[in-house]
Formats: sequence, C-alpha cells, structure tokens
Amino acid sequence: MDLENQKRVKEFTEQYGAENVVVLLGAAEGEASGLAAETVTNGDPTYAGPLTGVSLGLKVYHVCEEEVKAEFDEAVYDEQVSMMEMVLDVDDIAGEMSAIREQFCKY
Repeated sequence: MDLENQKRVKEFTEQYGAENVVVLLGAAEGEASGLAAETVTNGDPTYAGPLTGVSLGLKVYHVCEEEVKAEFDEAVYDEQVSMMEMVLDVDDIAGEMSAIREQFCKY
C-alpha cells in the first residue's frame, strides 16, 4: 500500500472512527493483499509510511472474497471484476485475508 493511501486510510479512520471504516482491496496476489491488509490492521510492516507503528485494527476484505462478492450487483461484478477473478488464485487471497483478520482486526 503506497504512502498516499496509508495517509488517506489514517485520515478517514480519524474522521469517522475505526469501527466505521472497512478497507476493500483488489491486489492480484495473496501476498500483496496480505501486506496491504496487515498495514491497515497492525501498522506498516515496511516502516516507511504514515501507518508505521499505528495499529488501526480495521476490517479489511478483498473484492473477490465471497462475503464481499455477495454484496455487489451481479451484473456490475461480472463487468468490473469477473474477468480478473478468473486468473487470480482466489483461495490463496481469501486465506491470506482471513489470517490477517483473525490475527489483527479489532472490529
């Protein structure tokens, strides 16, 4: 997660409260998704951004996870995500996201 997005997440959390913020990711790999998820839950593991040492504990999901996918209009999901989903390792991504939520989410 780049530094600008870390800053935005931190600002939204301060403005709306961590219990009211959900982060939705769309990275193409489990490892990249996990790194971004860890950043918004436990703090920036690279020690480079505004979330260094900041444990927000936010809810975080990937757009391809079943519980999120179910919230979309099916036609919109098909148009915007389904083609990419066919080449992703969705099980790996979902496993990575689930592990991060279990370990670091507070809400």
